[in-house]
Amino acid sequence: MEVTPNHTQTVAGWAAMDESGKIEPFIFKRRETGVDDVVIKVQYCGMCHTDLHFIHNDWGITMYPVVPGHEITGVVSKVGTNVSGFKVGDRVGVGCIYASCLDCEHCRRSEENYCDKVTLTYNGIFWDGSVTYGGYSNMIVAHKRFVVRIPDNLPLDAAAPLLCAGITVYSPMKQHGMLQSGGSLGVVGLGGLGHVAVKFGKAFGLKVTIISTSPAKEKEARERLKADDFIVSSNQKQMLAKTRSLDYIIDTVSAKHSLGPILELLKVNGKLVLVAAPDQPVELPSFPLIFGKRTVSGSMTGGMKETQEMMDLCGDHNITCDIELVSTDRINDALARLARNDVRYRFVINIGGNSKL
Repeated sequence: MEVTPNHTQTVAGWAAMDESGKIEPFIFKRRETGVDDVVIKVQYCGMCHTDLHFIHNDWGITMYPVVPGHEITGVVSKVGTNVSGFKVGDRVGVGCIYASCLDCEHCRRSEENYCDKVTLTYNGIFWDGSVTYGGYSNMIVAHKRFVVRIPDNLPLDAAAPLLCAGITVYSPMKQHGMLQSGGSLGVVGLGGLGHVAVKFGKAFGLKVTIISTSPAKEKEARERLKADDFIVSSNQKQMLAKTRSLDYIIDTVSAKHSLGPILELLKVNGKLVLVAAPDQPVELPSFPLIFGKRTVSGSMTGGMKETQEMMDLCGDHNITCDIELVSTDRINDALARLARNDVRYRFVINIGGNSKL
């Protein structure tokens, strides 16, 4: 573990300097390559809704300047002397986790995301006390444990959001036994997380129902994503018709809403997993839980072993995200659209392109 790195590598990036939220060019230093490090030339970086929260300091924890980005894909340009699993030229990625203690019970089980000392890829505090900067930049240095191999058949741009959106929905699917065919899955919200959950569900042989507030998304859900069913959550007749029809539900909605009507869609002993983070508490009435013996749980991203497993499965099933590629000089425009949920379904920044700062 490198404790006192020398920050001498100059990097060009894009940062928010204050709560105004405007992203602008930012030159900063990254640490020199340690013996256990992998240096990655960033090609693409996905734009997550979490980026907006940090850029605007919505959670009151942003350390400015902040360089967002935790859906990073690129090519290895250098490796440390202790690195054997990666070589120059490899296609790799870095997700939400940049470091952890490596020695607690969670780290020993490769649940680094639940380590008390987990360090986020940006706006985190690294082992040496420095603030981490993310993937809105042309290069990143990462410890080998927190680097993921990208299958050769997956394009680096469309694979980038899998490092956050993909693992965020895959982890609870594995945890709650959703990877076996024959079950029924409901996906609440058809956005960046939701559309990946639908793809996973179909790949694993589940009957997938999308629950959305927008009737306009039904055609796309059925024809493009091959969803088996579609429910408009504000349509009481549709909701009642599907009472006790689902084994599992993954709720991807980041706005305040009531879980009561959604829970009624679950069979007895059904499971609902929250993977989004509304800025206000969700409503959770007790009757749908008590009378249906239903379970509500939460899940955040996943550990590194699980992330690699997810990425390999995506390679096997040829699963990628539906993206809109944006140049670096259009980052602010994309963030404004992201705030309005005006994207199908994930923005990815072309960091390795020829756009000017």
